[in-house]
Amino acid sequence: MLARLRTFTVTSALCATSLLAAPQAFAEVEPGGWQSVSPGYSVQERGCGQVDGLTFRLTCSTASGDQRAERRYATYTGGTRQFEGYFRITSLSGTRISLKQTFNESASGPYFMLAVERGGRLYAVHGGTTLSNAGTVGATVRVNTVHQVGVEHRTYINGSLEHTYASPGGSFYDKFGAYRTNSGSGPATVEWSNIRFWRK
Repeated sequence: MLARLRTFTVTSALCATSLLAAPQAFAEVEPGGWQSVSPGYSVQERGCGQVDGLTFRLTCSTASGDQRAERRYATYTGGTRQFEGYFRITSLSGTRISLKQTFNESASGPYFMLAVERGGRLYAVHGGTTLSNAGTVGATVRVNTVHQVGVEHRTYINGSLEHTYASPGGSFYDKFGAYRTNSGSGPATVEWSNIRFWRK
């Protein structure tokens, strides 16, 4: 049975207001030449997914269907884009929950997915590479992704480069929150904070 979908559009002006709370003016990785940007986003709630501000919940243990609570940001093409955000998992009875995605709109599918297993292992869904074991319940983790469209996608955990992935050209967008992977299940609650974007 198809789950319900609720989508709310938020203006870029409101996004800009929410981004001003970042703790440092220049916290980004790979410094030099970045321009701060404030892309618009929509909120996606499907299945048992619930979004309350920057708190994302999967309230069920269902191991099938589309279970998601996410923000989906505006599409970009070309250039180099950087995402930065901090997440804290406050509860995780389930496992294999996607936290951050770079979605390939041109190919109609996720291009990079950072997920967490119960116990705190952070890994790349495609290929299964372990990035860190920092994703334990209660820990605050900083995530940066740097995407050179048509060249490479790099993922940093707590400021350390942990994953590189060749990138095709095309159209992409960023998503974050809590999303059940094909092999995962909830419940899960994830709090995100200090979301920022740059381009060059």
